[in-house]
Amino acid sequence: MDNIIEVRNAVYEYVDEDVVKRAVDNVSFSIERGSFTVILGHNGSGKSTLAKLLNGLLKPTDGDIFVDGINTKDEETEIEVKRKVGMVFQNPDNQLVASVVEEDVAFGPENLGLHPSVIRKRVDDALNSVGMYEYRESTPHRLSGGQKQRIAIAGIIAMEPSCLILDEPTAMLDPKGRKEIVSTLRKLNKEKGITVVLITHYMEEAEKADRVMVMNDGVIIDDNTPKEIFKKVEVLKSVGLSVPQTTELLYALKQNGFNISTDVLSVEETANAIAYCLEEE
Repeated sequence: MDNIIEVRNAVYEYVDEDVVKRAVDNVSFSIERGSFTVILGHNGSGKSTLAKLLNGLLKPTDGDIFVDGINTKDEETEIEVKRKVGMVFQNPDNQLVASVVEEDVAFGPENLGLHPSVIRKRVDDALNSVGMYEYRESTPHRLSGGQKQRIAIAGIIAMEPSCLILDEPTAMLDPKGRKEIVSTLRKLNKEKGITVVLITHYMEEAEKADRVMVMNDGVIIDDNTPKEIFKKVEVLKSVGLSVPQTTELLYALKQNGFNISTDVLSVEETANAIAYCLEEE
């Protein structure tokens, strides 16, 4: 198995009003190259701290994190880690730096010292990959929230990272914008083979991931496929998380005495499960 990220007994502590608090508590896991992983957790669960640890923005207090074999604690290779793992945050306005879309996307490659012809191609390819090429000469602040976030992602893509880590990139978006971003991420993962680690508290964004990890109080309490994770409705609710609407419906039917399968997620699978259950009744 080819892992792009290895997390080994990682701990992150910080001081708040003279009290040492542990945001990430002895966490170990690996991320397979080319995979799509979702990390779920309520606010304060440690998932955002973990995101910053994964691309070297924060260094573990204890333990180690390796990106493509490079230890994130090694200051000499810090730039290399950030080239391999791109980071996208909640608020796209904080990541947009230029007054024209294509100039914004070019910012990262320019800082890498690339030839103008290479930069031009990377900018065009990145904008096409997120469906924003036609807006290349637009002003970012006139775009919708979802469009701005796609431009922010294009700016990272233009630097050709092996892995994208996104810390609640849809938190400030409406449902349409959220759908745009998740669709873009799936496309980048499938067509370009970019490893995606998506940190969110929206259950629907996790449904089609290869893998879902659930965080609570700095610890990973579950790590499995979406179907296996969402079967555990009561566990998720106990740590402040909801479940997809389809799962909620099947769970309610089961609680009310219907002999129905809960091993489904999509609307079509749910409709089929209900139809089969009614036929059996």
